[in-house]
Order: sequence, then structure tokens, then C-alpha cells
Amino acid sequence: MALDTRTDRRPSFAGLLWRSTVGKKTAMAVSGIMMLLYLVVHMLGNLKIFFGAADFDAYAAWLRTIGEPFLHHEWFLWIARVVLLAAVVVHAVAAYQLSRRDIAARPIRYARPSPGPRPGRFAPHLLLRRRASYATRTMRWGGVILGLFVVWHILDLTTLTVNPRAEAGHPYANVVATFSTWYGNTVYIVAMLALGLHIRHGFWSAAQTLGAGRAGRDRTLKTLANTLAAALTLGFLAVPVAVMTGVVS
Repeated sequence: MALDTRTDRRPSFAGLLWRSTVGKKTAMAVSGIMMLLYLVVHMLGNLKIFFGAADFDAYAAWLRTIGEPFLHHEWFLWIARVVLLAAVVVHAVAAYQLSRRDIAARPIRYARPSPGPRPGRFAPHLLLRRRASYATRTMRWGGVILGLFVVWHILDLTTLTVNPRAEAGHPYANVVATFSTWYGNTVYIVAMLALGLHIRHGFWSAAQTLGAGRAGRDRTLKTLANTLAAALTLGFLAVPVAVMTGVVS
């Protein structure tokens, strides 16, 4: 008689954490913060365009030399890209799986809506439910818009595939060329507005997931989320607006 030589393997702590809802939310929060830090640095770099073509092109060239001579040319840039890509994948996969779990938890819609409050009475649970539903839809569709925008952005200003007037080695001129077209401005502005809403809701959710939310800190965290979202949105939008108005040309 053959013996079963298989041994039961206990799942790793990382595996157990990832399978849990709390683990997926934590992964989303941490990866989201990583992307937020990148966005802050990226926005500050973009604003160097206001100092002229020489400064902006020199900044773009400097990014490829960070870490030299310890790192080879562009190694730091590629390491940053790989880390950022990993954060995006973890964030997107966790968001998708959490969304599927949420749908599976309520496979059947109610046959009819629950009766509303009697006239003259306030129902705070309905207001909270509407707010939660709005935030969920905003995060979900905002994530889709941003995912598509990342692909466009890479094709536009990294590989220069969809930028008909792009010229390798001239980042300042390529940015101006992009924002001299109506479709380049439209894609970018829509994406940055979606980014602002995503950060506003996402920062708050991440703070709650990581245990930063407290009764006395709620107002501060909400103010910080709104400030970050507004600053990043306005900072990113400043570049296309400057090109459209001729401030940058």
C-alpha cells in the first residue's frame, strides 16, 4: 500500500496576512503612502519647469545620475521604477480583491428599499451609508482613470510614442509639446482631478487602517487629507495651465 508522503505545510505569516481583509487593507495603505511620497517629489520636480528649459533639462539629466559612481547610470531611476511598479500592483490587486469580497458579502440586493425615516426625523445611518457609497465609487473609478493615465503618461513623456512633436533628450520641449494640444491637456487635467479625489479619500482610509485615527485627531487628519489633495492637484495642474496661458513656452 502506498504511503502518503505529503506533509502539511503551515501557511507563512505573510500569506496569512495577505489573505485577511486587514492584511489587504494594510497593504493598500502602505503602498498608497509610498505612491503619495513619490507624487510629492514628482510634483516638486515638475515645478522646476518654471525656472526655464536649461534648469528643467538639467534636472531631468540629474535624475539619471543619482547614486553615481556607486550605482551605474540610470540604476537609481530603474530601482525607483521597479519599487513604484510593485506598489501600484499591490495597491491595485488588494483593491480589486477587497472589492470582490465586498460584493460577495452581499450577493443579493434587497428586494425593496428599506423604509425611510418618518417626516421630521433625521436618519444619520442613511447619510453615512450614502457617504461611504460615494467614497467607494470615487476610489474605484478614480483608480481606473489613474491606471489608464499612467499608461498614457509613460507613452507620452517616457517612450515618446504618442507625442508627435517629441524629441529625445529635450524634456522641457516635450512637456510644452504635450500641453500645446487639446487632448494632452484634457487627459492630464481629468487625471489630476481624479488624483485629488483619490488622495483625499485614500489618505483618510490609510490613516484609519494604520491606526492613526483617533477621536481627537479626526479633524486634523481630514484637514491634512484635504490640504495634500489640494496642493498636489494644484501643483500638477500648474504646468499645463502655464503652457496654455503662455507663461511656459
